Formats: sequence, structure tokens, C-alpha cells
Amino acid sequence: MKTLLWWGRFDPAYSRNGILRQLAYDLDYQIIDFHPVFSSAANIEASIRGIARPDLVWVPCFRQRDILAASRWAHSRGIPVIFDPLISAWDKQVFERKKFDINSIPAHKLLKQEQKQFQSADTVIADTEEHARFFSQSFHIKPENIKVIHVGADESLFQPDKQHITDPNKIEILFYGSFINLQGPQTIIEAAKICKDNSIHWHLLGNGPLLEHCKVLAGKQSNITFEDWVEYSALPVRIQQADILLGVFGSSEKAGRVIPNKVYQAMACARPVITRASNAYAADLKDGSQSGLFQIKENNPQALLDAVMALANNHNSLPEYGHKSRASYERYFSSNIIKNELYDAVSGTLTMPIPNPH
Repeated sequence: MKTLLWWGRFDPAYSRNGILRQLAYDLDYQIIDFHPVFSSAANIEASIRGIARPDLVWVPCFRQRDILAASRWAHSRGIPVIFDPLISAWDKQVFERKKFDINSIPAHKLLKQEQKQFQSADTVIADTEEHARFFSQSFHIKPENIKVIHVGADESLFQPDKQHITDPNKIEILFYGSFINLQGPQTIIEAAKICKDNSIHWHLLGNGPLLEHCKVLAGKQSNITFEDWVEYSALPVRIQQADILLGVFGSSEKAGRVIPNKVYQAMACARPVITRASNAYAADLKDGSQSGLFQIKENNPQALLDAVMALANNHNSLPEYGHKSRASYERYFSSNIIKNELYDAVSGTLTMPIPNPH
């Protein structure tokens, strides 16, 4: 039995972590957790505590602060390291939040820092092929040292509901999220405002930086409803109550590299999904009539409305599109697919030569 040491101040309940940990158990990997007091000195803490030697160290998503210490400790013992960042802090601060100009000193410093962090791992995990290319080009990682593991959905929760029946007089469109620019909730509001069909109801669930702006933008539109966030365990039921699910519509480059959680989850629940076009999806998912995943131009309210109306006007086909959506999920993103991707990443890393510690 191979032992994976999950290293860092991470949240084991976060969906990405939870899915991978369960699949690791399914592969008969043993998981040991190490949550250091201080990320930067964690290698010293691990040495003092006498952490048992694992076969591999895994640094999970968002834990850039943990990767350098983890690599120092692991490589001094000939142990390989996998880093699953999920996002780039440099990309987020410079291109998504626009906190720093790309040519500024803070941006340059952040880029150099993240290059060092990514390069310290033996294998870097990306969630899509587009993200893999971005990591390789931005952080000078050899393509063969990057493995793709899709995010997927927790299939113990997100499953089809065969009892749902669409009411043609009240078709419900559902978006849920954290109301950030990448998701483009403003596009949804603008599409709802120009929608003249009273049978279509737009629901936006969640909270985040753009929520109040979206409420102001919506005004007193009777066809737009804002809902408070629900517990994660209740999310599948909420998805199953809707007829059409919405993904993301932001125009940033990052928005075009990712497949968001909500898309995986909605497809797992067998709901037709409308989202922005992205090369992150396989080529044969481009045709929504065959895949159940309808891709439109980003940041385009009219394109979103047109896609919604096309589905609403053909509401008898919504169950069929939902079935195709689930079939697409099974083909590309199911737990079996992700389990194989995880096995490939771990087994490949275990056979790599480990660099000598400096």
C-alpha cells in the first residue's frame, strides 16, 4: 500500500480535495495528514515531530505557501512531491483581479515567487489541458511534468433526478456561485432584463463581491430572484429543482481555461448547461444538441438569452439534453475517469528521479 502525505494548511472538505482523497482511498492509497503550525518552517516541524516516511508528498490546492517547505523536507529524504495548485496566484492578482499591472514590480515579484514554487514540485497537477499549457508557459515547467486531473463532482451527492418534470409555464434558470468577475453574473442579469418571456424565471444563488452590484443592476425585475447560499449537501436538490443550469460568462483568459465546479455538478445531475465557450472542453462537446453543454460567446447577454430561449422554446427536449449532459459527464469527468488520472499522476511521479537537495 502506497502512502501519501497530504501536507499543508488545507481544507480536506473542499470539493477538489474531498474527491481526490476519496479516490485515493479507492485506489488503496493510505493518506496521512500533516497540518503544520507555520507553512514556511513546516520542514523543520516535520523533522522534529518525526513524521513517518511516506511514498509521496501531496500538496493540495491553493497551498502555494506550503510547497517550498514540503519539497525541502521530501527531497532531502528522496521522496517525490506532487503539487495540485488549481489556480495561479499571479494569474489571479494580475489578470483576474487586476490588482497589479503586469509590468509592475509586485507582479514581477509574484511571478518569480510562483515560478520557484511550481518548479520545486516533481509533478504539477492541472485541472484542464488549457491550464496545463498556461502553467508550462508561465512557470517554465516541462509539459511532461504536468498531469491533468479534472475536478469532477462528488457522485455520492450529485446524481440525476428522474422525477423532475419541467413546467412550460415556469421554466427555472439557475446560477449559483461566489459572484466574482470570472463567473460574469452581470451578464446573467443583463440577459434576464432583456428577456420578454414571462414563463422564464432567473434565479441567482450565493454571495460574493459582485452580489450587491448585481442586485442594483437587477432593480425591480420580477423575473430575477436572488437566493441565499445553501449548505453543500443541499446543493444537489437545489440543482434538481431547476430546468437549465448556468456556468460562467466572464471574459478573462482564466475563465477560458477552467471548467468550474458548477458545470461538473450540473452535468452530473443531468441538467442541460449553458456556459461560455472554452477550449478547456473536448472538441466533441462543442455541439450542445449532442453534448447537453451549450457554449456561447463570453460576456454576451444577448447570446445567453438566445441560448436560454432556444432551450425554453423546445422544453420537451430538456430531459433529452439532460441525459446527454450526464452522458458527457460520464465520458469525460466521471469518478472512474478521474481515478485513472490520479493513478497515472501518482504512479508516474513515483518512478521519476528525485533531484538532489540543495
